[in-house]
Amino acid sequence: MSTSTEVQRDTRFFGHPRGLANLFGVEMWERFSFYGMLGILPIYLYYQVDQGGLGLAQETALGIVGAYGGLVYLSAVIGAWVADRLLGSERTLFYSAVLIMIGHISLALLPGLTGIGVGLVCVAVGSGGLKSNATAIIGTLYADGDERRDAGFTIFYMGINLGGFVGPLLTGLAQSEVGFHLGFGLAAVGMALGLTQYAVGRKNLGDKAREVPNPLPSSHRALAVGGALLLVAAILVLVMTGVVTPGNLADVVVVVVGVISVIYFLVILTSRKITSDERSRVFSFIPMFIASAVFFSLYQQQFTVVAAYTDQRLNRSLFGWELPVPWVASINPVFIIVFAPLLAALWTKLGERQPSTPMKFVLGTVLMGVAFLLFLPMVGSGKNASPMLVLVGILFVFTIAELCLSPVGLSLSTKLAPEAFRTQMVALNYLSVSFGTAMSGKLAEYYSVDDEAPYFSTVGGVAIGVGVLLFLGIPFIRKLMKGVH
Repeated sequence: MSTSTEVQRDTRFFGHPRGLANLFGVEMWERFSFYGMLGILPIYLYYQVDQGGLGLAQETALGIVGAYGGLVYLSAVIGAWVADRLLGSERTLFYSAVLIMIGHISLALLPGLTGIGVGLVCVAVGSGGLKSNATAIIGTLYADGDERRDAGFTIFYMGINLGGFVGPLLTGLAQSEVGFHLGFGLAAVGMALGLTQYAVGRKNLGDKAREVPNPLPSSHRALAVGGALLLVAAILVLVMTGVVTPGNLADVVVVVVGVISVIYFLVILTSRKITSDERSRVFSFIPMFIASAVFFSLYQQQFTVVAAYTDQRLNRSLFGWELPVPWVASINPVFIIVFAPLLAALWTKLGERQPSTPMKFVLGTVLMGVAFLLFLPMVGSGKNASPMLVLVGILFVFTIAELCLSPVGLSLSTKLAPEAFRTQMVALNYLSVSFGTAMSGKLAEYYSVDDEAPYFSTVGGVAIGVGVLLFLGIPFIRKLMKGVH
């Protein structure tokens, strides 16, 4: 009996394979460190030096945060390719976790923009590699038709949100009581714990997790390594010569991801390996790709505009104690933990009567726009005067919008994928998230606490407009989807 078969029959972790515990743990600690770091990153960048920050202009700081998030999702595409062609998912995940830990240590120990540059690149590339491969490995723990599979992914999903909840609470407390570098240090410790427990239990994952599904021919490997080194060298030259700067990083990431996305679509649509029905389905994905990018350009502002709003406009006083700014980042994971099972149960109960996938995209995009319009009643209320409960309500709308669109996006990309381009279609879904996240940084450059109404009304109104256009196009889109619901 192969080790993969033994793994799939294993029931030692609450009736699931023991390997699920390892993946649950490494993902929980990775999300702890990722969201913990992201909670304090924007204020670290724009707080003045005497407050422990770097003193960057706020628009530059928020642009960097958005660009960094965009690079994480772009790296997920790269991580999937490395796993498929070079190392296999298990080894790619392990090396990615090591890279994340190095990144957090750099943020904690290296001073100024050097620490930011080294740290964010390592964390972005590592998080992308871990994100794309943890899910793939979970799939190998279960045999085809195993009824435990959905429950296994649900347990894994809870690990993500548990880490996302606790991370900002602890790093935020460390930052407010001691300083930023202790906060970044806690993120490093969390990742070290996750990496340690994963390394100890790697043997529980079986042979299938280590397979390289589509190995790159040995004659092409030198070319791949050479290309990667050339790319790194080109990026270093662009940074050192001042072509790419902190101020224009968000613009660069938006353009790069946009160009890559267009190339991906063209490669798939012009391929002779796909049928006319498959080509039609790829065309149907284009408006959903646009809606997803618009959605995430607003949703990911939790870590740009909403972070600045929390710092400068929100009344965080609670019984005479001021809540740390990053604590607001823990609200969304709580709502997800509570409401994700309820919404999933609702879709299941509705069965064939539930909204179609394009309609769910409409709901997600429109609700996201509405969430931004809900900031308008608080415009002009003064410095740190907006009520906490109102922001909690707005983040609840963020969460319901997310649950309408985000989980179905990945599923849709697999349903519409041509047989010859399954991985690439999943990559396209990640690219829509990458583009939107980078845009969340670019848009944040136009936000000002002194003149909020034009920003919130424009951004919210555009998202609602995109949702309405998508709604009007549903009959045409469903025709292109050729029977996919």
